[in-house]
Amino acid sequence: MFSGVSDMTGRVNEVMALVLGISVFFLVLITTLLIFFVIKYNRKRNKNPQNIRGNTLLEITWTVIPTILVLVIFYYSWINYRYMRNAPKDALQVKVTGRMWSWLFEYPNGIQTDTLYVPYGKPVNLELHSQDVLHSFFVPAFRIKKDLVPGITNHVWFTPQELGTYDVFCAEYCGLQHAYMLSAVKVLPAEDFERWYKENKPAPVAAADTSAQASTEGNPRMGARLVQIKGCVACHSTDGTLKVSPSFKGLFGTETVVITNGKERTVTVDEEYVRRSMLEPGADLVKGFQNLMPSQKGLVTEKEIRDIIAYLKSLK
Repeated sequence: MFSGVSDMTGRVNEVMALVLGISVFFLVLITTLLIFFVIKYNRKRNKNPQNIRGNTLLEITWTVIPTILVLVIFYYSWINYRYMRNAPKDALQVKVTGRMWSWLFEYPNGIQTDTLYVPYGKPVNLELHSQDVLHSFFVPAFRIKKDLVPGITNHVWFTPQELGTYDVFCAEYCGLQHAYMLSAVKVLPAEDFERWYKENKPAPVAAADTSAQASTEGNPRMGARLVQIKGCVACHSTDGTLKVSPSFKGLFGTETVVITNGKERTVTVDEEYVRRSMLEPGADLVKGFQNLMPSQKGLVTEKEIRDIIAYLKSLK
């Protein structure tokens, strides 16, 4: 009972099997009776048709039975929905942010990834946020799907019951790159997850701040990781391919035409321009592109901005 890739998989499958079974049964029954009556009451067999005034017992029967079946379906649906709404208190808490057009997963110890890593057999509670427009977090194998609404926090939880990698989709049309808003859930053995969780723990904030003050130069390797997990590559390519926004390759140090306060002007893509484009994306909009990027204020630190700039400099 309730077996599957996750605990939700078995529960949803059983309710769907119940509804499907009832539907198929009545499809066969009604189709059989329809064919039977067509043959039995064919005009050739009944040249003098008689008016049928009704059958009280039959009418009561076909009212009561569907009502009972609907109540049964409602009962099983409700107890499973209630189960899905109430995550265990000891569940692993993961913050999920959807944005055009990528996913960001943030763990209690500060780890940020673009892939959801979870331990086998342990409940996981996802706190869902949208950074811009409507999205929908959908893992078909787990039978979970929940909308991400700007300004509202939603929750969905599950307990993985099989090791492996499972697809994550956005099930709400959210713009031009909607079909590319893909990620994955990786279910790891408990000991492997604990090892990954400890090894990837970010450095303490105080230490990071000290490092930032000691040097104004960013780390291009860290910047490469940041543009991936922060979702930058969903709109900006790193190989010169044109997406919905300019490519990062060879961009730094070039001159580009932007629209500022409705007027065209030429600017140099330098550190100040990149910083302003991240924090105020609509201020200097590159000519020929739409203003799709949300502001990164509060979402990136000064150290992260320097790392991203260092990475852009390396993409000659």
